[in-house]
Formats: sequence, C-alpha cells, structure tokens
Amino acid sequence: MIAFIPRRLFAAGPRAAAAWVALVCAVPVLAAAHGQANPVDLADLANLSIEELANIQVTSVSKRPERLQDASAAVFVITADDIRSSGADSLPEVLRLAPNLHVARINGYAYSISARGMNSGPSVLSNKILVLIDGRSVYTPLFSGVFWDAQDVVLEDIARIEVVSGPGGVMWGLNAVSGVINISTRSARDTQGSMLALHGASDGAAGAAFRQGGTSDGGVAWRAYGKVTRRSDSERVGDGRIDDGHRRALVGMRADWEQGADAFSVIGNVHRGRLDQPAPGELATPIGPSTFGRVRSDGANLLARWQRTLDAGASVSLQAYLDHTVRESPPLFAERLTTADVQFQHTLATKGRHDLVWGANYRSTRDRVTNSPWVAFLPARKLLRWGSVFVQDDIRLNDDWRLTLGGRVEYNHYTGVEWLPSARLSWRVSPQHALWASAARTVRSPARLDVDAWVPGQPPFILRGGPQVRSEVARVLELGYRGQPAAGLSYTVVLYHHDYDHLRGQQIDPTFSYAEFASLLEGSASGIETWGSWQPLPRWRLSAGWTALHQRLRLKPGGNDLMGVAAARRDPSHTLQLRSHYNIDDAREIDVTLRRTGEMPASRIASATALDARFGWRLRPGLSLSVYGENLNGGHAEFGSTTYWAEFERRVGMKVRWDY
Repeated sequence: MIAFIPRRLFAAGPRAAAAWVALVCAVPVLAAAHGQANPVDLADLANLSIEELANIQVTSVSKRPERLQDASAAVFVITADDIRSSGADSLPEVLRLAPNLHVARINGYAYSISARGMNSGPSVLSNKILVLIDGRSVYTPLFSGVFWDAQDVVLEDIARIEVVSGPGGVMWGLNAVSGVINISTRSARDTQGSMLALHGASDGAAGAAFRQGGTSDGGVAWRAYGKVTRRSDSERVGDGRIDDGHRRALVGMRADWEQGADAFSVIGNVHRGRLDQPAPGELATPIGPSTFGRVRSDGANLLARWQRTLDAGASVSLQAYLDHTVRESPPLFAERLTTADVQFQHTLATKGRHDLVWGANYRSTRDRVTNSPWVAFLPARKLLRWGSVFVQDDIRLNDDWRLTLGGRVEYNHYTGVEWLPSARLSWRVSPQHALWASAARTVRSPARLDVDAWVPGQPPFILRGGPQVRSEVARVLELGYRGQPAAGLSYTVVLYHHDYDHLRGQQIDPTFSYAEFASLLEGSASGIETWGSWQPLPRWRLSAGWTALHQRLRLKPGGNDLMGVAAARRDPSHTLQLRSHYNIDDAREIDVTLRRTGEMPASRIASATALDARFGWRLRPGLSLSVYGENLNGGHAEFGSTTYWAEFERRVGMKVRWDY
C-alpha cells in the first residue's frame, strides 16, 4: 500500500510577464527623485527597550492597531532590528526567531513551518498556517500550504513580522487554523536613498540586494528594489550530495502617498527561481525511465490598497491584488495559477463601550495543471472561488475587562458554507499584567490534492483523491498571561488545547489495491508556549522561548489509516531557544543563539542543538559589516524522510550593508 505522496510533487515554477518588468523599471523614471540618503548605524538601530516593545502596534489579532501588551492572543513580534542582528539570509531562517513556530529545513530551499504541531509529514508539508506578505495571502489551493522557495522579500525592507499561534479564522478566514504569519514591509517613505547589501557563506550561498528610494514632485514616495541569491547543493546525512542547489531573483517596486484623508499603496513584484530536485536520477515507469529535471518557479504579483480615515477614529479600506505563478517539476507535473483577491473593511467609530469592525472578502483562482503519467489532477483545469463576511465587536465591560465576540461566514468550492466563531475575554489585572481566555472554531477547507489528485496519472491507480473529504475542524481553547513584573523584564505564557475532527488521512480499499484520501482521523493537541526578555544592562538583552506539545490522533469508526495515527509523532515534543544580544559600544555588537529541538520519532529525526553566533561592526556611518556562524557545534538533519535527509552543516558567512 502507498502511504505517502512524494514531496517533489509540489516543486514547480511561474512565468513573469514583460509588462511587470517594464512597470518596475519605469518607477524611477515616472517619479523624479528628491529623497536624500538615509544612512543607518548601530546606534540608530539599537534594540527597543522592554517597555517600548510592549507598546509596539500590532494588527494581526483584531485587524486594527493595538498595543502588543493589550492583544489577547499568543502573538510574537519579530522586529526589523531582530532580523538585522540574527544574521539570517532568507525569510524562513528569519522565522526561526519566533519561539511559537517550528521551522525545519528540508533541503537547500524547501522548509516545513508549522505552529502547535499537526505537521502533515515528511512528504506533504504543513497545511494549517496562513502566511501574508503585505496583506497578500501566499496560500496555494494545490495543497493548502506555502511554497517557501517562492516567498522572497528584501529582508532589509521588512518593518516587522507578527506571528500569531492559534486560530485566526474570524479575522483571516479559512486555513488560519494553527497560526498566522503576517509580514509587513516598510513604507516607501521610510526607505529613501540607496542601499546595497551583499552576503556570502562557506556552503556556497551568496546573494545581493539593492534598493533605491525617492519622492516625486507630487509627494509620491517610491522605492525600486531587487535581490539575487544562490546556494550550492547540500550534504546528505552519511555521505554524498543532494541535488538541491538553486538560484533566485526578485525585482519589485512600492509607492505610497496621501491625499487629505486618503492613503494609497501600490506594491508589485516579479520573481524567478531555478531549483534542482533532491531526488533519484531516474524514475522507473511502464513507459521507460524518466529523469528528474530542474524545477522552474516563477511569478508576478500586483497589489493596490486604499484607506480613508473618517471622523471619530472610523476608517474604511479596500485592497485588491493579482498573483500569477508557474511551477514546473519535470517529469511529474506543471501548474499555472492565477489568483484575484478583493478585501473590504470598515472600522466603525466607537459607540459607547463597543468598537466594531466588519468586512468582506472575495477570492478566485484559476488553476491549470499539466498532468503526466505519474501524477494527475482531474480535472486538469479548475476555477475555485471563496467568499466571506466577518464582524467583530470589542466590548469594554469596564476599565479592566474586555469581551471580544466575532464570527465569519465563509464559502469555499468544496464544502460550501462554513461558520467560524470566536470569543475572547481579557482582564487587565494592573497596567503591567494581563490575562485572557479564548474559545474559537476554525477550519481548513480541502485542497486540490485532497480531492482531485491521482497517482499514477493513469489506471491502475495507487492513490487518489477522495470525493467525500470534508473540511478539517479545530475547536480551540486558550488561556494566556502577558506581563512586565519588573523594569527590563517581560514574558508571555499561553496554555492551549486544540480538539480536531475530520482530519485528512488515507483510507485503504478492502482489496488493498489502492488508497484514497478520507476524513477519518480525529485527535487533540495540548501544550504550552512561553517566551520573554530580560534586560539586565542597558546594552545587554537576554531572550528565551520554550514550547511543549502533546498530540494524540485516533481513527474514527471505519478508518484504517494507522500511518495517519503515527503522524502525531512527526512534531517535536518540545523546543527551546536562548538568545543574547550585547552592544559592546555604539559601533560593535555580538549575538549568540542556542536552539534545542526535541526528537521526531515518526521521521526518525533525533533531537538536535544548534549554536549560532554573529559579530556586527559599524565601520562608519551608513556602512556595516557582520560575520556569522551557524551550527557551530556540528551539522544535523531537521526534517524529511530517511532516504533524503539533508545535513545542515557548520557554516560561516559575511554580510556587508551600505546605505548611501
């Protein structure tokens, strides 16, 4: 029997349109630059104090600005300074900074990123976390997850990343089951002048990023940017190389301007990737051997946003974007996906004790798959639609107690209408201490993989999609505390319990001739998340994070997917992160990070410890140099099957940034 789907089913690539390139190249011409260079030094980028961090404005919890200290959810904020001092050279590596995420590198470009467990396994990636970049969802309806190799941004342009662990269905809709990652880049007004960043490492990784920003005579702030990266093949655990070298390129633009009470933003990107497949050289097939080729991963997107400020704190906003991607994974399949999305939101003026926000969202995707004898999606072409309406009321019961009630009604192509309610109760014990409790129901709607996939692509079939697959349901309870018991000390503690129903697994036919996807698993996940920061000296900050997880899956009546039950052991039972940041003086700093990840028995991944270090030096105003080392204590595997374990060995690298 077949109990897995190869991960390489999901490697593919998009076609960039020449018009997009012309648009990006035309931005500096259309806007005559008057902006001045904005040099950056370490003194300007010094870590915020604990008190300042608590006052950071976040929007991912309620879709309206609120202090981090007041957010009644498990939200961790990665700041721009965190990114700079981490030494990370890719977006997934940046996400390791969030203690409420489990980030596992599969090979040189593929990652599995999850929250609170429920990873789908070594061959089907995490599918219960929603990722947004500047308000644009990068979820793919092919398998309900994220192709991390196609998600690239200029790291120096990121303003912050809000990581919410737990359900976000009311605010963000389907598939925000175990978490939301909300990546926000800086306004063009904050990126004036020029920037050049270079990096290289001992494992063959290298890259460059540039940015040019200015302001037109009409007050339009703009920036144009680009980025190129490459990485050599990884080492296989034991011996040999894995064919996972890759090259990627990104160009884009952003423009921001205001006219009275109106604010506008336009963001466009074109990206291209060429990825080697970490797979055997040939497939033995009924029609002869076939060689795995290089994956093509290209795309282009354009987003426009308008917001008007009304009286008494009210506002309305409208956002729309187009996203086109192409992924080709020879000889298995190719996909062309075009997404159109429109979102509307209305934040009402405060009325008595009520702060009300409501909105609507419409999304459509045109998915076109080129099938092969080994993999097929039937029908090959499909138009998918989603629509939703949500409302949330933040009720101030008194000066210290708040009750937040919300609900979303959402329609999806496969299961129709779904209802996503939530309730949160928070108590401000004192100005420095807050408690909250919440209950929510959220769902993951079926993807094309669940319903339309056939392996091989022609009879006799071994694995096929299940027409009776239902939406996966999660009922979630949370209890949290966030506080600052002393000056320079803050921490967050969250207890949670997820009750799952209708989880997708594989049902084996009584004749043992084929398997099909079915919703005959259920289970639970319980655990604790905690993180905090301590600033014993003005120049020295210590941070720590720890999670513990217990999962249990079981078969529903009629189910026979024993391997699906074992999937609960594909997540680590605990993780630990310790970080130290020390400013030696105004020009020099040192960072040390220690990470510990528990074993994953189902994937035969042993527990591992990673030690990273970085030294940063401001050579002069606007010019900085950093030297970093990763896995200084030795290499290890993080994810995947035993056949294709990649070892992430010890590596050292260097970064140079010049603002001028």
